[in-house]
Amino acid sequence: MPQIDTGFTGQTVITTLETSPATAFDLMDALEAAYAEVISRQPGFVSAALHMNDARTRICNYSQWARREDYQAMLRTPEMRQRNAHINTLCKGFEPVMYEVAGVYRGGNCDCPETSETE
Repeated sequence: MPQIDTGFTGQTVITTLETSPATAFDLMDALEAAYAEVISRQPGFVSAALHMNDARTRICNYSQWARREDYQAMLRTPEMRQRNAHINTLCKGFEPVMYEVAGVYRGGNCDCPETSETE
């Protein structure tokens, strides 16, 4: 499970995939298989989460990596090149964007150790 923290020194990647209700579950299955069989076993992989919107038109993939280079190396593996070609057929497009965590806020009604965190 991703731990979102401003102290995280690795690379955060958020990828939005545009899909349709007809292919959303096939796309989610392909992403889950990629994480279970390939991505989670790559050097530098920290964690990830997949989210689907209610309309089944978008999937968001939040992933954390030890280093930017680890994420880029994973994309260049023959297995992921093949899987990404298939994933591309199940969506209208996808865009991975690299981010740094700028702020984290937690409500008082969660089981979190801290109620808020800012930097």
